[in-house]
Amino acid sequence: MNITVCIKQVPGTSEVEIDETTGNLIREGIDTKMNPYDLYAIETAMKIKEKNSANINVISMGPPQANDVIKEAYMMGVNNGYLLTDKKFAGADVLATSYALSQGIKKINNFDLIICGKMTTDGDTAQVGPEIAEFLDIPHVANVKKIMDINSTSITVEMDMPETVEIQEVKLPCLITVEKDIYQPRLPSFKLKLATAKRKVKNISFNDLDDDNPENFGLDGSPTQVLDVFPPKSDRINEKWEGTGKELGERISNKLKKLKFV
Repeated sequence: MNITVCIKQVPGTSEVEIDETTGNLIREGIDTKMNPYDLYAIETAMKIKEKNSANINVISMGPPQANDVIKEAYMMGVNNGYLLTDKKFAGADVLATSYALSQGIKKINNFDLIICGKMTTDGDTAQVGPEIAEFLDIPHVANVKKIMDINSTSITVEMDMPETVEIQEVKLPCLITVEKDIYQPRLPSFKLKLATAKRKVKNISFNDLDDDNPENFGLDGSPTQVLDVFPPKSDRINEKWEGTGKELGERISNKLKKLKFV
């Protein structure tokens, strides 16, 4: 079985500036990390690998420094890593990102299952996974909280829907997006770090893709128009109270009543 996991490098802090012209995050010079939800996707793939001897590929789209999250994935046990990196991919919205990833996955070829985290912490759209599936013309299910069964022809999953929990059997090849409580992600292994230190990340550029129309990628391929970007206003007020335990207890009680919390 061949599994492809989509991962992303995201800002490691909420203090991120925004390009007022493009509406995109300015990622240069900030701390980064692997998107937390993608850790659950990798762990799901690893659990399947342990039972079905699967081969796991990870793919990411980003600048060259996104190699770091692929190296981290190597330390968790994945087999191969691919990075979609090209200036023509820059500034992509959800649609252009999904399309580029679908083209990259086609380039890798030979997948039975694609796994994505529920969403990314820098976008929060939860749309990339389903859109990749649509571009690849394969079935998909979202909000997967449990893998019930998987064989050579299908996967059976439990989905956490808004008002119900549903069980669905889906024919392979397909795509699933997983919830954060599906498994507890393993920590990167120092032993695997040493073993994979020389393992290369395979870069995929625009020229490597079958689609050679630049208007389908990056800013040119992004129909989303950002009208305004601004940081959220903070209405937090800090107060320091002093007094006896009884006085402070009464004051807290009165404050909660005033704010209508009790």
